[in-house]
Amino acid sequence: MPELPDIKPFEERFKVLDEQLLAHDFFSDRKKAAQISREHQKLSSLLKKYHHYLKLSDNVRENQMLLKDVDLDPELKVLAVEEINDAERLLESLENEILIDMLPPDENNSRNTIIEVRAGTGGDEASLFAADLYRMYTMYAERVGWKIELMGSSVSECGGLKEINFLVSGEEVFKRLKFESGVHRVQRVPMTEANGRIHTSAATVAVLPEAEEVDIQILPEDLEITVCRASGPGGQGVNTTDSAVQIVHRPTGMMVTCADERSQQKNKVKALKVLRSRLLQQREEAERQKYAENRKNQVGSGDRSERIRTYNFPQNRLTDHRIGLTLYSLPQIMDGDLDVLLDALIREDYKRKIENLLK
Repeated sequence: MPELPDIKPFEERFKVLDEQLLAHDFFSDRKKAAQISREHQKLSSLLKKYHHYLKLSDNVRENQMLLKDVDLDPELKVLAVEEINDAERLLESLENEILIDMLPPDENNSRNTIIEVRAGTGGDEASLFAADLYRMYTMYAERVGWKIELMGSSVSECGGLKEINFLVSGEEVFKRLKFESGVHRVQRVPMTEANGRIHTSAATVAVLPEAEEVDIQILPEDLEITVCRASGPGGQGVNTTDSAVQIVHRPTGMMVTCADERSQQKNKVKALKVLRSRLLQQREEAERQKYAENRKNQVGSGDRSERIRTYNFPQNRLTDHRIGLTLYSLPQIMDGDLDVLLDALIREDYKRKIENLLK
């Protein structure tokens, strides 16, 4: 049976949290108290699994020693073999759960998430595909009870989307969607194609954990804020006032535009929320670059330039190139049935992280 990593650091951390829970001022900071309680509960579960694992391992060894007795009653021998087989199956499952619980937590997993979808190569067809991706994510959000809030959009002349930003709020949103970042390629016959030829186009997706003001401090003097009238398709509802807001972050050159609300102040708040999330992602990406070798052990880097998936409509086929997964249920996937795909990506990420943990 493989040897699990040392449990002592987790036991010591559990004792520290026990003491903090008993402190008289524990609830003075409710947010911190909630974080400590969640960590305490997770470690408690880990330690219970670990001790159960040790007990089962002892039982297996005892039964294996029993089988070496040449005078053992045949019926007892059969029972011992059955107990060993049952315990080993459970040990395998427990081992995997323990290793997952030992992985360093991703603090972003529980955050709400901003998703940016942009039409890439392919002209009108790319913008139509970007709209399809937006629909796919919103339908998935409806299935799992998440909330969608539009942050900004730009509609193409054919009715597609040049770009759309939206906030997804709910439980473990980033954990479920973080592997969607990258280039999504589509192969299908466009509605405008008279000869039935298959075209290839693409859209890019960025998945950003929502940043709070405490995460990213933005100095007012670093911002260049411009107010103008909304224009273009879809702007008729807001273009009676100068409500569109464009913010440029001078130190990085990042530009965010929001024109979806009638209120200039609401557009400014949304634009700042997107800007903070982009800056948080940039900072975290810089940190990951320091450990570039470890990125090979991840399912995806989160880079928008990385081609991650192909949607082949004539063959009813979706292929995720990072994990070599092919599914023949494209209509259901485009209608938001994403769990099989997302679960496979999360499992593969856990697998690679566990392999790294055991090195």
